[in-house]
Amino acid sequence: MMIKSPADLNGLIKIGQIVGETLLHMAEQLQPGMTTADLDQIGAVYLAKRGAKSAPIHDYRFPAHTCISINDEAAHGIATAQRVIQAGDLVNIDVSAVYDGYYADTGASYPVPPVRPEVERLCQYTRRALVEALAVVRDGAPLNVVGRAVDDVAKAGGYSIIRDLGGHGIGRKLHEPPHSIPHFFRPSLKDKLVMGQVLTVEPFLCVGKGRVKTDADGWTLRTVDKTLAAQYEHTIIITEGQPILTTKVSGTGH
Repeated sequence: MMIKSPADLNGLIKIGQIVGETLLHMAEQLQPGMTTADLDQIGAVYLAKRGAKSAPIHDYRFPAHTCISINDEAAHGIATAQRVIQAGDLVNIDVSAVYDGYYADTGASYPVPPVRPEVERLCQYTRRALVEALAVVRDGAPLNVVGRAVDDVAKAGGYSIIRDLGGHGIGRKLHEPPHSIPHFFRPSLKDKLVMGQVLTVEPFLCVGKGRVKTDADGWTLRTVDKTLAAQYEHTIIITEGQPILTTKVSGTGH
C-alpha cells in the first residue's frame, strides 16, 4: 500500500498500535503451564475489545486468532488446547489484524524462563537484525538493503537466515506487493523503496540450516533439522529518513 492521505496514515497507526498492544498483552500473560489456546484466547479477547479482527482469520480462515510457534516451529503455528507451554520454551507470537479497513502485522520471540544462554543469544542477534534493517530503509534505497543488513548480522552471529520467509507489503490487505522482501542479500534486486510505502520487516534467524517444511496441518512451518528459530517484526512506513514504526509500543522487547 502507498499512503495517499492523512486518513491513511492515521488508520495505519491506529491498527499498528492495536496489534502492538495485543502482542504486549499476550507476552505479559505468557507463562509455563498454559496452553497455546489459552494464550491465543487472550489475544482474541484483546483484539475484540479494541474493535479489531484477526487478519489470518479474516483473510485466510486460519484456525486461530494469532500465530503461536514454539522452538523449532518458525512460523504459522496453530494454537491448540493440547499444546502446553513449557519452562525453557522459545515462544514466537505473531499478531496481525484489521481495523476500519487497515492492516498491521507484528511479532516477537519470547524465551520462557529459565532462559538458556544459546536461546538468549539467538534472540539478541535476531532483534539486532531487525534494528539494523530498520536503520537503512528509506525513500530511494534499494529494496535489497533489508537483506544486506540482516545478512551481515546473521553472519556475525553464525546463524542461518530462513530464506523462505520474508517481509511483504501490507495496508489494505494482510499481504500486498511486494509479496516477498528477502531477508538475505540479493544483489539483483534493484527495486527502490518509495516514500509512503507500507511493508513489514521480519527477519527469521535459526541455529540450523535455515530450511523449513510444512507440517501435516497445512500451516505450521518447522525447521527441517528441528533447530530453534526466532523472529521479530514491525509494520513500517517508508519516509525520507527513519521509517515510521506503526506497531512500536513500549515493552514488547523489539
